Amino acid sequence: MKMTMPVVRARWCDIDLIADLVTDALSPTALGAWLVPDERRRPAVLAAVARMWTEHALLFGEAFLLPDGTAATIWFHRYRPIPPPVRYADRLADACGEHQDRFLQLDQALAVRRPVEAHNHLALLAAPDPADPGRAAAVLAGAQRWMDRLSLPTYAEVFTEADRDLFQRHGYTHRDTFRVGGHTTTHAMWLSSPFRTGRSSRNTRSQVQRPLVPPRSNPSPRWALR
Repeated sequence: MKMTMPVVRARWCDIDLIADLVTDALSPTALGAWLVPDERRRPAVLAAVARMWTEHALLFGEAFLLPDGTAATIWFHRYRPIPPPVRYADRLADACGEHQDRFLQLDQALAVRRPVEAHNHLALLAAPDPADPGRAAAVLAGAQRWMDRLSLPTYAEVFTEADRDLFQRHGYTHRDTFRVGGHTTTHAMWLSSPFRTGRSSRNTRSQVQRPLVPPRSNPSPRWALR
């Protein structure tokens, strides 16, 4: 029997929509304000960076949308090293101008704490309507069902306590808290694969003996920070 999923896989034509969702979700947060202190420039800068990373994610992972296009998740398949976007430094400079160093600081802070075990990386959840928190829960649960079929654990970074609590309600373990630039708090979350029993839900950053390579039967082109 065919299973109906509550999310749809994003396509290349959805990049602008996802970038808008990321911008709307990130702009009012402490992270958005730290990345781009100028409120007038913030939406344009965030949208440009979101668009670049969404493109990259569609090449090295997945993105999912609620059917009505009101929330999205962006993922990377990290069972092997992922290169940066093409001409990343130049494109980031063009997009961010004098704010480039803050984006690079965030990149580095996230990268050094990311697990080395093969995993799916939930890089971003964008559900910008705070009046309807059910959208965030729906897009997270729906996308997780898709990704769990690859039999890998999931790692995620979230930047608010509300998102941390949301992820914990969906089975994630809170494994670390750290600050970026002395201002922005990041919560690292971990979810063991439901198909791999007997493994700890807390990653110890040790290399796996035989990295799993999930099947990719129907690749699709895919804002995430490395």
